Amino acid sequence: MKGARSTGDRSVRRRAVVIGGGSAGMLAAAALRGAVDEVLVVESDELPDGPLPRKGLPQARHAHMIWSGGVRAAEAVLPGITDRWLAAGANRIPTPTGMVALTSQGWLRRWDRETHFVLGCTRDLLDSVVRDHVLGRSGVTVLGGTRAEGLTGNASRVTGVRVRGRDGREAVLEADFVVDASGRASRAPRHLEELGVRPAAERSLDLGLVYATRVFRAPEGAEGFPIVSVQSDPRSGRPGQSASILPVEGGRWIVTQTGTRAGAPTGDAEDFAAFPRGLRHPVVGEIISRLEPLTGVSLSRSTRNTRRYFERVRGWPERFVVLGDALAAFNPLYGHGVSVAAQTAAVLCAEAGAHGVDAPGLARRVQRAMAKPVGSAWDLAMGQDVFYPEVQGGAPGLRDRVLARYVDRLVRTSCGRFSMVEDLTDVTSLQAPLTSLVGPRVLLGAVRGPRFPPLDGPPLTARELALVGGGGGGGRG
Repeated sequence: MKGARSTGDRSVRRRAVVIGGGSAGMLAAAALRGAVDEVLVVESDELPDGPLPRKGLPQARHAHMIWSGGVRAAEAVLPGITDRWLAAGANRIPTPTGMVALTSQGWLRRWDRETHFVLGCTRDLLDSVVRDHVLGRSGVTVLGGTRAEGLTGNASRVTGVRVRGRDGREAVLEADFVVDASGRASRAPRHLEELGVRPAAERSLDLGLVYATRVFRAPEGAEGFPIVSVQSDPRSGRPGQSASILPVEGGRWIVTQTGTRAGAPTGDAEDFAAFPRGLRHPVVGEIISRLEPLTGVSLSRSTRNTRRYFERVRGWPERFVVLGDALAAFNPLYGHGVSVAAQTAAVLCAEAGAHGVDAPGLARRVQRAMAKPVGSAWDLAMGQDVFYPEVQGGAPGLRDRVLARYVDRLVRTSCGRFSMVEDLTDVTSLQAPLTSLVGPRVLLGAVRGPRFPPLDGPPLTARELALVGGGGGGGRG
C-alpha cells in the first residue's frame, strides 16, 4: 500500500483519493485525473479482471441499463466509452421503437422515429469496460482489499483517508481531494460526524421491493429484439408487480421480475415461470416459457430509495464530495442509478477541470450542482413509489396526488401521440427535469389527449412473434 506523505513536502505530486471502485468510483477517478497527478482508488473488494461478478455488488445479477442522458454524461468524462461498451457487446436500444412496454396507462406504440436510447448489458460488462478504460491510462491506481475507516482533517477541510489494508494494518492516505463513491453502504455521514460536520438531512422510502432474475439463452436470430416489459400501476391499490426482458451481450436475455410487499417473487424456478403469467398481461411469461434457462434464480432486496441532502449542509468541508449511490440510491426499477452516477461525475469533471481541486469553495459548489441530476431522478422515483401499498417512509400528499393524475394523463396521451413520447422520454432519459412537463407544448398535448386509440396487445412484429414461438398473447393490436 502506498503510505502517508508529508504535507510540507512540496515535491510530492498532487493526489486525489476515491473511496469505492465501482462504476461511480471509476468515473470519479476519470473526472479528477486531469486535475491531479495521482488518483488512488480505495476498494474493499479485489476487483475482477474482465466482465466477472464482484463480491460487493450482488445486485449486478439483475437487469441493468444506462439511459442516453447517462451515456452522454459518461462520454463527457470518458471520451470513447460508448464505442467501447458497444464493441464489448452492449446493445444500443432505441426508444420507443425498441420497446414493447405496457405502462400503467396502456401499451406504448413503437413509433418509427427514435427519441432517445438505452444501452442494455450485464452490470459486469458495464463496470469492466469503464474500469479497463480508466485503468488503461496512467495516473490511476487501485488499492484492492483496502477498507476506508474514516477521514482525516477537520470540519473545515478533509485532508485524507484512514484505511486498513488486507494485512490489517492502518495507514493514512493524505490527499488534496477526496471523493466518496462507495455506494449504498457508504459511511460518509459517520465519517463527517467524526470530523464535527453537521449531519445532513436524509430521506428514505422503502417499498419492500424484491428482485428475482434469471438469464436465458436468446432465440437464434434474435439480434435487435426489443425490451419487453409489463409495468405495475402504483395507484391501483394492489402490490406492485412487474417483469421485463432485457437483451444483453452474448446471445442472452436477462429476465427480471419485481414485487413489493405481499406480492414479491421467490427464488423458486417454478414460481419464476408462473409469476409473469399473473401480471397485467402474460407476454413475458409466454415468451420465457419457450426459452432455455442458463442460470438459477437470483434474489435481491437492497432496493430502498435513499437520498442524503449533503448540498444543504452549512459549512461543508473543503476538498470532499460524495457522489453516486452514496449520495442518492434509487429503486432499481427505473434504471437510473448508473446514469445519475455518470451525471454527478460529469459535474465533478467540469468543475475540477475548470477551477482545480484546491479552488476555495469547489467542493461545496460541486455538491450543490450534483443536486440537480439527483433531484430529477429522485422526483421521478418518488412520484411513483409513494403510492404503493405498505410503503415505508412517507405517504402521498395533495401535491403528490394532483401531480400523479397529471402524469397519468401524459402517459395515457403518449400511448397515442408521438410528441408526448418525445417530451416524456426527455425526462425519463434524464435529459430534462420533471418541471419540463408543465411547458406549453406538453400542456397542449395533455389537453388534446391521444391521437390514436389504445392498442389491445403488445406491439410485437410478425418476425418477433415467430422468434419466440408465437408468445405474445394478443398480437399488435
